[in-house]
Amino acid sequence: MNKEELFLINRLKDLANIAYEKNIYTYSDFLNINELSILNQIKETLPPVTLSITGGNNYAERKIAVFSPEEIYYQETIPIAVLSIAPLNSKFAQPLTHRDFLGAILNLGIKRNKIGDIFVKENHAYIYCKEDISKYIIDNLFKIKRTTVSVQMSQNETLNVTPNFKEITGTISNIRLDSLIATAFQTARNSIINYIHEGKVFINGKLTTSNGAAVKAGDIISVRGKGRFVFEGVIKETKKGRNLIKINIYQ
Repeated sequence: MNKEELFLINRLKDLANIAYEKNIYTYSDFLNINELSILNQIKETLPPVTLSITGGNNYAERKIAVFSPEEIYYQETIPIAVLSIAPLNSKFAQPLTHRDFLGAILNLGIKRNKIGDIFVKENHAYIYCKEDISKYIIDNLFKIKRTTVSVQMSQNETLNVTPNFKEITGTISNIRLDSLIATAFQTARNSIINYIHEGKVFINGKLTTSNGAAVKAGDIISVRGKGRFVFEGVIKETKKGRNLIKINIYQ
């Protein structure tokens, strides 16, 4: 375990202890999928607090940890804000990608762990971020590349914005992790095994090192270095006894 991971563990334990001792809510910054896996590994060593994780969106991969005392009698609003960013004049705007939006925000001096998932819809982005830096972004982000943009606090109805998906179908003999990943990324099953054994594969945010791990419909599989997808389930069984499956890959 490296220094960054040890620092993370100590920080998470500190937040849990503060919640327990002071009887208050505490919150981490946004955690990536590897950091969430580390949290899952140490959660049994934390003091008796309630732990939940959220990214502000059911499809979010980056999430914050929320620690609260087990017998607390009030509920706080999760400190996640959603910003809507769009070109002021769409007619003259450049095509903007996820990388463009993220890069422009990081260029303001904001750390990556303050920003959650970014969903881009036709040059319009929804940015999930920690609430305490939302106003700073609104007040300071005016351009992305050479395109002038408008940044506004999003209304509640946009909280369920969904990512763009590419639908993939294929046939496999058994519903197992390595076969699903091979189908999703159009590669040989044997080439996927190293990704799994090297700790680069997560099911619903939990690390798995078993290439034969069972997967059920609705599970989100993330592969570091390749991407992530939702296993939508089996469509039907073919005449040859194979399973015709559907997968939605995050774009």
